[in-house]
Amino acid sequence: MRLNIRYVSIIFVAAFVLNINFVQAQEKKTVKIGCIGFYNLENLYDTINQEDILDDEFTPEGVNNWNGERYNIKLKNMSEVISQIGDELVKGGPSIMGFSELENRSVLQDLINQPALKPMNFGIVHYDSPDRRGVDVGLIYQKAHFTVTNSYPVRLTMPNDTGFYTRDQLVVSGLYDGEMIHIIVNHWPSRRGGEKASEPKRARAAMLSRSIADSIMQKEANAKIFIMGDLNDDPTDVSLLKYLKARKTIEETQPGDLYNPMYKLFKDGIGSLAYRDSWNLFDQIVISYPLVQKELNTYRVLKAKVFNKPFLTQKEGQFSGYPWRTYVGNTFQGGYSDHFPVYVFLVKQNK
Repeated sequence: MRLNIRYVSIIFVAAFVLNINFVQAQEKKTVKIGCIGFYNLENLYDTINQEDILDDEFTPEGVNNWNGERYNIKLKNMSEVISQIGDELVKGGPSIMGFSELENRSVLQDLINQPALKPMNFGIVHYDSPDRRGVDVGLIYQKAHFTVTNSYPVRLTMPNDTGFYTRDQLVVSGLYDGEMIHIIVNHWPSRRGGEKASEPKRARAAMLSRSIADSIMQKEANAKIFIMGDLNDDPTDVSLLKYLKARKTIEETQPGDLYNPMYKLFKDGIGSLAYRDSWNLFDQIVISYPLVQKELNTYRVLKAKVFNKPFLTQKEGQFSGYPWRTYVGNTFQGGYSDHFPVYVFLVKQNK
């Protein structure tokens, strides 16, 4: 098995180092580099009709004609994408991946058993959510690099709306190459009904994520926290800036703060999904202050990126240039997802 935490010369990563205010090395040293990512899998359902959830369209008898052949194409496509994330610096796949839009633990098990991922020996963290469509969030991790010490779901509710059901927020804590980290996987409420009308739901989700992060930091002052997910808002929206309180730059990030490395990407015109010929960056990874400090004796974030290789892009037709998705309407396209994955590189000095 190829390890995905590589030992490389600090000279090799100097271009990245200068971009995010690392102190320059006075002598040649080696560093470890790892990769953590997130991917909206766009309706990764099995073919079985489950009672009490709205999954009828993703069954062989449903309008999408979702059968075993198409399910296996989807699994193969997803696994091949995941196996390549971060491959410009890390070989052997990402250490940890958070996901949204998956139906159950079974589809994650089928995913990690695909030939492209099975050699990486992934474990799974998943809990069923109350979402009416049956879609959940989940997480996989390479057992060689990450050890789960605790995990739990946190329910999102809306005051005075007893009929509100959505995805739980998944909290996973554990040892990453011996260092404690905490991950909060999200899929915030959609913009269905209009961006402004649905904004209070995402504000509520942002406040919940912030509350979870604050609780972790109260117990662990230097907690390394990754808040990742399909947030259905851009880095410039009120849910991120006012309610999650994610800072725009490293310079303004202080102890106890969260920093959004995706903010600059979005300002530079980089997105993870397209709608009406414009790009959004709904898929984000927000990090806590200890992950932006300059010292290299412990893991910190090196760079945030969107995985948008050409093979993930629609090549022709009305949606040319968009992410190449599985379906357009009820027409099977055989593509990947309507979202691009996002990921961050972690780096620390090799002792």
